[in-house]
Amino acid sequence: MHAIYELASGPLLWLAFGLFILGSLYRLITMGRLAIKKDAVVFNYMSPFYALRSILHWITPFASVNMRKHPVMTTVAFAFHICLFAVPIFLCAHIILINEAWQVHWWYIPNAAADIMTLIVIAACIFFLFRRLLLPEVRYLTTASDFLILAAVAAPFITGFWSYHQFPGHAAAGIIHILSGELVLVMIPFSRLSHMLFFPFIRGHAGSEFGAVRNAKDW
Repeated sequence: MHAIYELASGPLLWLAFGLFILGSLYRLITMGRLAIKKDAVVFNYMSPFYALRSILHWITPFASVNMRKHPVMTTVAFAFHICLFAVPIFLCAHIILINEAWQVHWWYIPNAAADIMTLIVIAACIFFLFRRLLLPEVRYLTTASDFLILAAVAAPFITGFWSYHQFPGHAAAGIIHILSGELVLVMIPFSRLSHMLFFPFIRGHAGSEFGAVRNAKDW
């Protein structure tokens, strides 16, 4: 068990970060080239002002008409994304490991708050699962990969919660926690999770086109 932990927290961790960084750069460069190939002036009318206006608007809860029409989905989606990023970055245990390795540390959230945020992520994943199963318009667009991505995202939070509270089998859960987190990192550039990479560019492009060219809002 210790040998597996050393492998997961050592070489495999570096491999996962390497694939994430290189894969993200590859996707951004190739998508940028493809955009120019399809529209040579696609970046010419990008407006920093309208791009930033659009991005800020779409990351503000209930700012758009569609968000206000679907309050439950909006609430769950924002809570999910906030907790999804905040817990791994500001969890005390993670910061301690980073500080031991590189002597770098920053502010962390209380463990009780991290517990609540972890449960929010898990509950949101269950919500998204039933949404895909029960809503016809969503089920029609759902493929097997969507369920696999949902399971992959939930796994680090379920196993992290399990390991932290030392439920039976917590040692194995801890190793699965590390491996599943590494899997998500590797998946980001090469799956639908890549929307986290492209969101600023997509929203910036739409905001620039609507604001600078059409003199309209993109919401």
